[in-house]
Amino acid sequence: MSTTLVIRGGTVHDGNGGPGRVADVLVDGDRIVAVEPGAGGHDTPVLDATGLVVAPGFVNVLSHAYFTLEKDGRGLSDLYQGVTTQVFGEGVSIGPLTPAVRAELEATFVEPGDPPLVWERLSEFLAHLEGKGVVQNVASFVGAHNLRMIGAGADDRPMTAAELSRVRGILDEEMADGALGLGSALIYPPGCFASTDELVALCEVVARHDGMYISHMRSEGDHFLDAVDELIEIGRRAELHAEIYHLKTAGRRNWPKMARAVERVEAARAAGRPVTADIYPYLAGQTQLAASIPPDFHDGGHEALAARLADPAERARIRAAVEAPSERWENLYLATGGASGVMLLPDPNGPAAEYRGLSLLQAADADGTEPVEMLLKLVEQEPALHAMYFMMDEEALRTALRNPWVSVGSDAPTFAVESPDADAPTHPRAYGTFARILGRYVREQSLLTLGEAVRRMTSLPAGNLGLRDRGLLAPGHYADIVVFDPGTVADLATYEEPHQYATGVRHVVVNGQTALADGVPTGLLPGRALRRGR
Repeated sequence: MSTTLVIRGGTVHDGNGGPGRVADVLVDGDRIVAVEPGAGGHDTPVLDATGLVVAPGFVNVLSHAYFTLEKDGRGLSDLYQGVTTQVFGEGVSIGPLTPAVRAELEATFVEPGDPPLVWERLSEFLAHLEGKGVVQNVASFVGAHNLRMIGAGADDRPMTAAELSRVRGILDEEMADGALGLGSALIYPPGCFASTDELVALCEVVARHDGMYISHMRSEGDHFLDAVDELIEIGRRAELHAEIYHLKTAGRRNWPKMARAVERVEAARAAGRPVTADIYPYLAGQTQLAASIPPDFHDGGHEALAARLADPAERARIRAAVEAPSERWENLYLATGGASGVMLLPDPNGPAAEYRGLSLLQAADADGTEPVEMLLKLVEQEPALHAMYFMMDEEALRTALRNPWVSVGSDAPTFAVESPDADAPTHPRAYGTFARILGRYVREQSLLTLGEAVRRMTSLPAGNLGLRDRGLLAPGHYADIVVFDPGTVADLATYEEPHQYATGVRHVVVNGQTALADGVPTGLLPGRALRRGR
């Protein structure tokens, strides 16, 4: 039997969820050729896995590493956790683009040092990443934000029949080129301006390609259960697989709703509807501080919001809206319990750098400003300023994680603990998500068995996403493999000090090439652009 790599003597958890067994894994080129005991006596390179677990490489269902991998293809914060595949597309994707969409994305999402958005189609961007070299495989959903911008711009209105027909055609082309499906983020403008009917019309195109609809739902707070119902309805009407991005409940009064949401998903699944979810194992979310401003005031885009903030009467209206409960939008500010639950993450070289790591309340006190007025002032100073919102509950997280249809995603870019990343504002989930599952929820709390946790991070997402021959250690499958110590794997990143690599991962193999050996990156960049069903 021809082999180019042997992983010898480990306990293999193959991704099916069962108990492990001691075996060698034999690789030839980019494929696994055998998983069997005592097969390691070949004159080929050997990775020693004695006393360690050998598993399929982890699939990061929700990654924002599109720009960070473009700048630094090593993907170290995820590589040290055993991630071998990154999946993009929560609301925004790097294609399809038009000049107007490109300008809006650059104003809203592109930070200093990010690459220019020179691509027109998503497939072109993924091919670009593969060509320049990335350590992990990359794949993406088409962002519903992009399609909304192409059709109706940043306006709060329905698409016309002609606009909807146009974007359906573009979506059809992207799906034919291998996109995974449609990804929405329905608490953010302009995505939140889309109706259920519009989303169904787009998902009908996705369904023709056997793709998936995946969504940051319209509410994770007061209207959480309504949002779950909407996602299930979209999947039912369009006849496709639907997944909830980062399943969570926001705000103390909403925490008990998690059990009821699980019941609704279980009922849909029992009726034959393919509905799944993913989570990140933390109690704070991260997004732009501007997301605390109601969507109505974002109507027309970034420049329109800036103009409203500059108008005293409009500013007063915005301030009052942030402070008041709403039936129409997700109030993140109130979900945290107010300014003390919002931790500021400004650019270390930006105008608000002095408030880094402070709560919004602490920043307001330091400035001598009322908290909501301070929020508006910071959004004016640094429109892309991010914040962490402490609004979730540990027991609700555990209730979600127990379910066999829940996979894992970091909801974060990739970083390195060296300049220029070392000062970048970020969430600990960028460095710790997968290691935290294995350390905290498997080893320490026994919420999941080791085999089941591996399945949730490998074959479950690979199957949902339509990534052929990925997610299992089996002959004929691609050799995406992680070797780790189940007794020491752990996350070290904290909210205060997030730039710390996880520990316990010994080797990582991507497409048959060793990207991490004995805990040290090799410098190889073997990642590929993956396309659904291919």
